[in-house]
Amino acid sequence: MDMKKRIHLELRNRAPSDVRELVLDNCRSNEGKIEGLTAEFVNLKFLSLINVGLMSVSNLPKLGKLKQLELSDNRISGGLDVLAEKLPNLTHLNLSGNKLKDISTLEPLKKLDNLKSLDLFNCEVTNLNDYRESVFKLLPKLTYLDGYDMEDREASDSDGDLDGDGVDYEDDEEGEDEEDDEDGEEDLDEEDDDEDDEEVDGEEDDDVSGEDEEEDIGRVGAADAAADDDDDDDDDDDDDEDEEEEEGARGEKRKREADDEDDEDDD
Repeated sequence: MDMKKRIHLELRNRAPSDVRELVLDNCRSNEGKIEGLTAEFVNLKFLSLINVGLMSVSNLPKLGKLKQLELSDNRISGGLDVLAEKLPNLTHLNLSGNKLKDISTLEPLKKLDNLKSLDLFNCEVTNLNDYRESVFKLLPKLTYLDGYDMEDREASDSDGDLDGDGVDYEDDEEGEDEEDDEDGEEDLDEEDDDEDDEEVDGEEDDDVSGEDEEEDIGRVGAADAAADDDDDDDDDDDDDEDEEEEEGARGEKRKREADDEDDEDDD
């Protein structure tokens, strides 16, 4: 796979500005030069171009935030001055397995003010007498050469694959993804709270409606009861009238009987 296609694959639908780590190991370079990599990768901190057939880094774009550059197992023999020009904040540089023969080819690295670690394993330059002393003298700000400092003390893990803030590039990206997820969860929680509030409001409305219905039913019941009372009063009045009529009839009957008795006495 050529380098352009590999870069497109590694983007995974991300914008170049969102990429902080880019690994292009074992792809094919075009005529031994970098291709497809642009200055749009403004936040790139780690770039790996191991075994891609590079003979030159002249096409390297300006990457102001790049901290670590892996160029091992290529065919680079010089032209390192472009690194200081394009990568002003570089701290870790691995040139192991390239065709660097002389200390003089490393002189351009003096312009890398932030360079802390340099690896030149399996380069011919490492076979020179006083190789380590010469490199530390040439690059006085350098802390580690081939994994060891001037006192032959091995570099700690914290000085290996970490940036200046002690944060792994991959962990940094994962941290941002987690923050996005947390923000998304907070939004979902807020939506759930809104839905709960709406449900409560709905229940309150139902309660109010239920109370209104009960009041209406109460009023209807009272009206019906009043109507029943009126009917009972009417029935009582009718009963009283009937009783009065019966008593009047009985009185007339007794009167007639008394008159009849008087007539018999006269006879």
